[in-house]
Amino acid sequence: MGLGKLLDFTGQVVLVTGGTKGIGATVAAAFLGAGADVVVCGRTTPDTLPAAGGREAVFVPADVRDPAAASAVVDAAVERFGRLDVLVNNAGGSPDADAATVSPRFVEKVIALNLLAPFYVAQAAHRVMRAQEGGGSVINIGSVSGQDPQPGTAAYTAAKAGLLALTKALALEWAPAVRVNHITTGPVRTESAASVYGSDGGAAVAGVIPMARMAVPADVAHACLFLAGGLSGYVNGADLAVHGGGEFPARYLATKAAEAARADGGPAR
Repeated sequence: MGLGKLLDFTGQVVLVTGGTKGIGATVAAAFLGAGADVVVCGRTTPDTLPAAGGREAVFVPADVRDPAAASAVVDAAVERFGRLDVLVNNAGGSPDADAATVSPRFVEKVIALNLLAPFYVAQAAHRVMRAQEGGGSVINIGSVSGQDPQPGTAAYTAAKAGLLALTKALALEWAPAVRVNHITTGPVRTESAASVYGSDGGAAVAGVIPMARMAVPADVAHACLFLAGGLSGYVNGADLAVHGGGEFPARYLATKAAEAARADGGPAR
């Protein structure tokens, strides 16, 4: 089979949670461009929908933290297109919060969105995928925070660490009909994340990444195409790192800064 055919999703149906903006919208557009029929969901109706190749994603309103809503969005995709081949659990995120004072309600919401919701949607998708010819693929979008915590992200870190563990558990239980894989994303340049990474467009953050740039949503979308298609037919329970090599250790950065200062004739700090 040719390489192009392995990346051709014509006749396949893809569901992207949180697929109306940011990374999710780019993932949805990538699958549309590869020939798939795509369903996206979110809590609010977007002004525009992901589109590519003259086709547009189908929007289903849903708060996937609710198990009934998670099941209903899968049902809606199957009712519209007759099957479901790929689920991308992309919905997630959290503002920073002080772990010492954060409210129980905040913690519950973060865990619900980043861990429980992917579980609920995956369960509903599995019921469809296991019974259809060709099975299916589930891709969970995680974060480096799940393995390398940052201050202010305690609840988010716990949820994302759980998502990686959940991925491996489901991969064991659901193979060979349904493959379940995980993507660990690093800092990604999106409109909603601009305030997080500073007014310099992320230049300072890029300086600590071996690839010398932050990821863009297309980097994550391309990884999704790989994990969903025939090129990864034997990949199951994997964690694909899309983080540019991680971050240089603080000790290394401090040493380089001191060397640069000495080279400029200034004091090492």
